[in-house]
Amino acid sequence: MEKLAHLIILLMLTFFIQVVAQQADNQMVINADLGKFTINKHIYGHFSEHLGHCIYEGFWVGENSPIPNTRGIRNDVVEALKKLQIPNLRWPGGCFADEYHWMDGIGPRENRPKMINTHWGGVTEDNSFGTHEFMDLCEQLGCEPYITGNLGSGSVEEMSKWVEYLNSDAVSPMTELRKKNGREKPWNVKYWAVGNENWGCGGNMTPEFYSDQYRRYATYCRNYGNNRLVRVACGPAGSDYRWTETIMKNIRPGQMNAIALHYYTVLEWHQKGAATQFSEQEYFTTIQRCLFMDELLEKHTTIMDRYDPEKRVALYVDEWGTWWDVEPGTNPGFLYQQNTLRDALVAAISLNIFNNYCERVQMANIAQTVNVLQAMILTKDDKMTVTPTYHVFEMYKVHQDATMLPLDLKCKNYEFEGNKIPAVSASASKDKTGAIHISLTNVDPKNSQEITCELRGAKVSKVTGRILTASALNVHNTFEKPDAIMPAEFKGASLSNQVLRVKLPAKSIVVLTVN
Repeated sequence: MEKLAHLIILLMLTFFIQVVAQQADNQMVINADLGKFTINKHIYGHFSEHLGHCIYEGFWVGENSPIPNTRGIRNDVVEALKKLQIPNLRWPGGCFADEYHWMDGIGPRENRPKMINTHWGGVTEDNSFGTHEFMDLCEQLGCEPYITGNLGSGSVEEMSKWVEYLNSDAVSPMTELRKKNGREKPWNVKYWAVGNENWGCGGNMTPEFYSDQYRRYATYCRNYGNNRLVRVACGPAGSDYRWTETIMKNIRPGQMNAIALHYYTVLEWHQKGAATQFSEQEYFTTIQRCLFMDELLEKHTTIMDRYDPEKRVALYVDEWGTWWDVEPGTNPGFLYQQNTLRDALVAAISLNIFNNYCERVQMANIAQTVNVLQAMILTKDDKMTVTPTYHVFEMYKVHQDATMLPLDLKCKNYEFEGNKIPAVSASASKDKTGAIHISLTNVDPKNSQEITCELRGAKVSKVTGRILTASALNVHNTFEKPDAIMPAEFKGASLSNQVLRVKLPAKSIVVLTVN
């Protein structure tokens, strides 16, 4: 009997030690009174290119379509995106931008010249969706337009006149042309990228050559009236730190307002893998490469700090997201892929990283909004469904323009075949009402994570939450089953004496509100 009692005590002690150890491995401190930087709402921006069915059949169906529309723009897509509080939309590319000549896309549609979209599928671009249609779309969405000018195959004059056409209210040929085409007042577009991926599809330039071209083009992108342009220079591809170094050295902060980084979470460029059928090895590698964004931002911002310690030049991550093989039976040049819980986890982790780097990162644009790559929305004829990634953006919109709260996180690892990565990703913010929002992900597909979080500098008494998860990593929404994965109420958090305890289920995304 005595031996049995000792055995029970030993088992209880072992269990207690395991619990304490687990808690010690998953601890977080949020400094609710030390927030200094705002999470710019533009970090939650989007990207739309003349690629596949993003513009045509995604946004644009034309006024004569039986699909409900407003001046040719799909009503269902607009309403879905408005629920995200979409802050900006980047257009017309992407690679397409550096072969796009904007004057082909104005005036009566029947008179607009046609062209071949040489980058994406070799299809005919009829230019029925141009500048006025895009600006109408942005006005319907209530978002800022972000326009990419043609530096690759265009001219300084062409881009200069585009800025004038959109922004000038003075007596000029461009002002008169805009009025002739039906728009009396200027739109006052603020965000302008001077070229896109000019190290690649935008001209295969060296950073030295691009720097010279940028300064020339940016000089003639004029301010009109009270509108002040935000001029964005082409930044690096992934870990091309030399490109960042050269741009920062050769272009003064007063000549550019931001530099644009592009990075995609890809398994291998020559063999990307399927969107919905993947192994745990592929999943682990995907999350591993997603987490590389943190290193990229650390190293690029370190270079920027050396040349611009006052942080006058922002870092925009204006193309990011997952990239898989296209869905079977679709045009390889249309980049149409499904979107699963795996993609949602990538989105959540990426947004956590951007939030935590918000002192320098002021905009990000996921690729792409509708029917292309890591889309928010998929459409087919009159049908529409939102993706798991859409739900992440809807859950995370609470961070827009909130104060980022610094946090310290110590967590367990997700281990696979001798490799390991942090199991938990997090960011936190305080909104204008004083409510604290905490976004958490558990990337471990098999094990839950119990987290103890100390809230310093805050007096709170209530916690509520929402969760996005599914029975498997490859669960996705279809037109037949549009609600296969969607947010639900989360009841796995408790609050006592300013200490928050959270049990994160495996492969889950949780957003908590504490007040």
